[in-house]
Order: sequence, then C-alpha cells, then structure tokens
Amino acid sequence: MRKINYKLIVSDFDGTLIDDNQNVPEQVKKAISEYINAGGIFAVCTGRMLRSILPQVRKLGLSGLVIANQGSVIADIESGNLLKCNSIPYVEVAEICRNIKELNQPVNIYCGDNLYTDIPKDNEYLQLYERIVCVSAEYVNGQMFDFVLNKRLNCQKIAILVKRSERDALYSELNTRLGERFDVTCSAKELVEISPKGDTKGEAVKYLCGRFNISLEECIAVGDNLNDISMIKTAGIGVAVENADDSLKALADFISISNNDGAIAQIIEKYGFA
Repeated sequence: MRKINYKLIVSDFDGTLIDDNQNVPEQVKKAISEYINAGGIFAVCTGRMLRSILPQVRKLGLSGLVIANQGSVIADIESGNLLKCNSIPYVEVAEICRNIKELNQPVNIYCGDNLYTDIPKDNEYLQLYERIVCVSAEYVNGQMFDFVLNKRLNCQKIAILVKRSERDALYSELNTRLGERFDVTCSAKELVEISPKGDTKGEAVKYLCGRFNISLEECIAVGDNLNDISMIKTAGIGVAVENADDSLKALADFISISNNDGAIAQIIEKYGFA
C-alpha cells in the first residue's frame, strides 16, 4: 500500500470535483478510493445546500463529514446529523433581500432543506439551476423580504442568479453594501452569494483539521471560484483547477488541469502520496 503524504484533501464540488456534465470522472473516483484506502481523508466543501450535496457524496461512497453552504453547515455523511448549522437572523435576511431588490435582481434564500425563490418557475435559468442542484424551489409570489419577516426565516445563505456579464459588478456593489457584516462571495460565474460572517470554507478547513488532529500544513484545498479563496489560503497547499477564476489562480500554490480532465486525480497523485 502506498504511503500518504498530505493527510487531508478538501475539495470544492461544482467546477472542481465534478465535470461540466455533472459527473465525477472515473479516474477521479479511482484516485479518491485509492487515497482513502491508503489512510487519507477526503472531504467535500461546497456552496450547495446540505439537501443537495448529501446524496452526491453518499453516491461517491464518502464517509465522515461534508461541508455545505460555504461553511455554515457541517454534517455527518452517513447519518445526516448536523455538527454545525449557523444562519443569518430573519430580520437581517429581510434587509439583504431589500438591498438585492433595490438593485432589481431576483432572490433565492436557503433555509434548512428549503429553497425559496421569487423567480417564476417557468424561467429557464432557474429550471437549469434546479436540475443541477437536484432541488425544486418554492416560488414566493410577492416581496421576498415580507415573506421572510412573516415566516421568521433564518437562512444559511441568500443567492442571486445573475447574467455572467453582470456578476462582477453586482458582487462589488453588494460587497460594498453588506461586506462588513456578511460574507459576500461567488461560487459560479452566474451566482453571487451572501452567508454568515466568518462561516467560510477556510474556517471549515480549520474545523476539519482540528477534528481529525491534522495540521493545516498537512492539508490540501482545491477550488475554482471566489468562495474557495479562504480555504486555499488556509491549507498547506492551495490548488486552483485550470478552469478557475483568475483571482483564485493568482493566489494558488499550484494550478492543476481542468475539472473536465480529472483535476482531483492529478492532485492526489502529485500531493496525496509520498
């Protein structure tokens, strides 16, 4: 059996672990299995809600912990039990929704296992998003901030589905308005997301290292977008896949091949084993 080098690998999911067809490449499955069988720990850290990512990591055969909603949720894969579930209080969620509406943008809110949207259900972009995350959104007819206040909905995340050409400007504006009190980030070219301050992927990496008694220097983190910046800066080795946002690549210790070419398999072979 091969000897482990870096003891923990933490990977983003969309755009990193899976390819653009929403599949895990066969060479990646094989590499992860070999790494785990040799004693390594492999964990997924994603912006997806728990309801979306839990079936995916189970299908991959992973056990242990999974991190969802940018780091605000940590759960046991086998039981689904929550070890951490932080949220934004409903009054502040309503405030965020008001700010988004002032910018004439749609709103998605993530509350536990429920996804609410004010995007009409026949919208093709919403339908594509629902197919990707395997979660059907409940349509809110009216102002989302009123809905949140009436239902007193504390939320783990608020997201805006946006045109690619508009993402960076919207991210900048919301970061200016809300960035001192909340984490504003992007997990895809079409998404701007807001989550509890400090509940980042970087903090999740620290949690995992503490949980498994592994030093940060023995950890690798891999990602493709702005929400992965904190974890690739935290881990001993921070990797950006070839298809990553340029801002992430600029901070990475290594740039791998793309998600479509089996990046995680390359990373495991390069760093996972001695």
